[in-house]
Amino acid sequence: MVCVFHFQFTSLRCGGMILCTAINHCLCDGIGTSQFLHAWAQLTKNPQTNLTIPPFHWRHVLKPRYPPMVNLLNPGYTGTQPTPQVNLLKLIQSQPLVPTSFIFNPSHVLYLKKQCVPSLKCTTFEVVAAHTWRSWIRSMNLSLPSTLIVKLLFSINIRTIMNLPKGYYGNGFLLGYAESTIKDLVENNLHHGVKLVQKAKSTVNDEEYIRSTVDLLEDKTVKTDVSTSLVISQWSKLGLEEVDFGEGKALHMGPLTSDVYCLFLPVIGGDANGVRVVVSVPESMVENFQYYMKESWEKKIEKNGDHVKNGYHVHENPFF
Repeated sequence: MVCVFHFQFTSLRCGGMILCTAINHCLCDGIGTSQFLHAWAQLTKNPQTNLTIPPFHWRHVLKPRYPPMVNLLNPGYTGTQPTPQVNLLKLIQSQPLVPTSFIFNPSHVLYLKKQCVPSLKCTTFEVVAAHTWRSWIRSMNLSLPSTLIVKLLFSINIRTIMNLPKGYYGNGFLLGYAESTIKDLVENNLHHGVKLVQKAKSTVNDEEYIRSTVDLLEDKTVKTDVSTSLVISQWSKLGLEEVDFGEGKALHMGPLTSDVYCLFLPVIGGDANGVRVVVSVPESMVENFQYYMKESWEKKIEKNGDHVKNGYHVHENPFF
């Protein structure tokens, strides 16, 4: 039997409390989770109150068409499972993992945006996602073929696009899909990665594309190929840090453990426009990953005969 949700409440001697939640993704997405927790907190403080956002439970508004009509293909999903040229996910998970965390405040984000040449207008998510993806690939101590296609998968809220009722409680997101060869992602500046993220977002901004994907997923053999993918889930705009059961807002909000899947979290107690990036990487990657993630705001120092090209140190392998 699959547990739909699980909650654990721990009361601390200091008067504080810890609330751990585990909600099956079949039930709802991050926005649904946030909606539930805010409603629970609101009723805890005032059981007689009317919910600010009543839940809308009718899932039929996103049901597949009959018969299914896949008019637009979503490259993030495949019905076949071809043997990948290189399975990065398998290689990463076969090694001891180390959690990493990076905070990007508005000045860091602005510096990243200035690295896009030619300049372009972009959001904090777009530039930090592209930077994280690029840093993740550059950090791998592997002799990977420069023509290998690497992917970035990230969740996109489709509630507004599909005009879903306010309070829709379920899964109202689709995966955005960006891809690039290692050579293009690493040798080009950040502009290249940002444009790919923006293209992925604009592709999803189409009702027929979403309906086609819903119909495609009726085929239970269809899966997401994550063999060469970095997967990012954005929690920084869910408002989870604002949940208040009557004892005050959270001092910390985040996953119980870190994983190979990357999370964007809010910066609690800091600038509301900042973002905290959390992801686990193999021990062999940690030093390089920290260097590439933080080089956007730390002074670049040339030493030991290394030189800087396109913002990254050139080693024996020209791509890492």
